[in-house]
Amino acid sequence: MPSASTSPDSTRVPVLDLLRLAAVGAVILYHYGFWGTASHGVQKVALPYLAPIAQYGFLGVPVFFAISGFVIAYSAEGRTPVGFAIARFSRIYPTFVICMTFTFLATLLLGHDYFHATWQQWLANLFIAAPMLGQPYMDDAYWSLVIEVVFYAWVALFLAWGIFPRRIDTIIVAWIAITFANELTLDVPLFEKLFMADDSGFFAVGLLIYEHYRGRRDTRLYSLLTLAMGTATFQAVHKLERLGVHTHGSFDPRVVTAICIVSLGIVFAATRIKSVPLPDIVVRAVGGITYPLYLLHLQLGYVILLLITPTPDALSTALVVAGMVALAWFVWRFLESPAHYLVRDRLTMLASRHGWPSRIGADDARINSSRIAAPAEAGRIANH
Repeated sequence: MPSASTSPDSTRVPVLDLLRLAAVGAVILYHYGFWGTASHGVQKVALPYLAPIAQYGFLGVPVFFAISGFVIAYSAEGRTPVGFAIARFSRIYPTFVICMTFTFLATLLLGHDYFHATWQQWLANLFIAAPMLGQPYMDDAYWSLVIEVVFYAWVALFLAWGIFPRRIDTIIVAWIAITFANELTLDVPLFEKLFMADDSGFFAVGLLIYEHYRGRRDTRLYSLLTLAMGTATFQAVHKLERLGVHTHGSFDPRVVTAICIVSLGIVFAATRIKSVPLPDIVVRAVGGITYPLYLLHLQLGYVILLLITPTPDALSTALVVAGMVALAWFVWRFLESPAHYLVRDRLTMLASRHGWPSRIGADDARINSSRIAAPAEAGRIANH
């Protein structure tokens, strides 16, 4: 379990934990202040007066992707493809199952006329990509988790080929080329999903920020970072037409552009800040609750909100959001860590029995350590 120490931890990037909470806060604002709970196709927006601001909260998700690019590059250091896969699976899947099951039970028992769930839907959602099995997501927010898993799969594959992060520049250039080829000409849905063509720029920004974090300072890095930020901004603006049709909203591309540039700049700046004037346990809690909070806030929050009142207002919304934060803390504090360590240790032992090490050998470690600007820092951030 997390330590109760209040001393700073040099193995973390604490501002990223705070940024995670800001990003999930933006998404919550979007879902409650603009998107709204829906009953028979009728939107029930709890905070309509915030809609002009809340409608841009959807950008919290791609900011998560940028942070994920950084964290996953950190997580891959020193690990074999099998070790990386075990680390990622044990980190995201147990928490996902816990939160998805909470949402399912609440919807099944309390959804009434507003929301419905079936055991078949629950079973399909155990595979995360439920629509591939003909069932809807238990929570509409789960679509982004599928993208994360695809990203993890690519990183594991590149690790197996021995080109990550050694050929990171080539990977990013090829990835961005495929992105623009699909977005501007091909428009193949399979390519969009397989290569994350709607969000690749954000992941690429995170990967390149990690390159800078560990000491790289060449012109090519800054050129690629500029290209990746431009791609990310293009992708965010490119989504607006579809988003406008889907939500019946009107989005200003200039606002989206500004938010993207500023947000990605803040992520970059966050990696240069070594400490924050907050107790370490608070920073850990902030970082720890963001994943379960993201998984719980939407469907489960809507069920509780409409159970309280069919006409949501600011007070009922604030109570529900506070309740989701408390539940997310409970999941993080008492359920997530035991499940994570149990799954990780069992899978690591199983892999070892088959001769699949989780860490690279000593010779490879010495080679990799020469690439890292601050090798003593490589570690615990990869667990988030």
